[in-house]
Amino acid sequence: MNKNVVFIVSCASLLLVFILGSAYYKGQQAMKVVSVAKENTNVFARDYAQTLGNKDAKVVITEFLDPGCETCRAMHPFLKKMVEVNEGRIKLVVRYAPLHHGSDIMVKILEASKKQGKFWETLEVMFEAQPYWASHSNPQPEQIWQYLPKAGLDINKLKQDMLLPEIARVIEQDIADAKALNVQKTPEYFVNGRPLVRFGYEPLKELIKNEYMKNYPN
Repeated sequence: MNKNVVFIVSCASLLLVFILGSAYYKGQQAMKVVSVAKENTNVFARDYAQTLGNKDAKVVITEFLDPGCETCRAMHPFLKKMVEVNEGRIKLVVRYAPLHHGSDIMVKILEASKKQGKFWETLEVMFEAQPYWASHSNPQPEQIWQYLPKAGLDINKLKQDMLLPEIARVIEQDIADAKALNVQKTPEYFVNGRPLVRFGYEPLKELIKNEYMKNYPN
């Protein structure tokens, strides 16, 4: 057999093995999520978690995010729009998965900002300033403090609230839930407990649409 043909066949075989292996792995991960959810129905949405949208919405998007994640920043406007245009039928639940350098501080700031009713304003400021404080080549999380006044926060109170044990417990629980669901990157999405197997705008839209049609058939 021609060497070029052998090479092409070998590459095709390896690609097929990779695709099948990837599909099997993702299937196993989805089964694991279902198993975890059966054991603990709160794993996707704790009572303390920040939400956007109608509390009684039947389509619930759970997002594990990292304020230092560029993709989280890029996806944020899309998620807000999905909630806004669907007339109270979709709800976003935000959970923390601080994987980037400095994001452990950012999630404390976010959680403390809730005590001033400024969670969404603070998240917007973090995303806006992300290129400065979360540069992957030279992260400088301390720079966030010069931007936070834009969110209308009482900075002194914020710094005090960040140290509260209850805030540490919330973050620990989110990290534990992320670990239980095998969240290894951000953003990670679940819609009504169903994981987003293939990442991207279109797959997420399709997953949301499927759950929407099931819960709002008319």
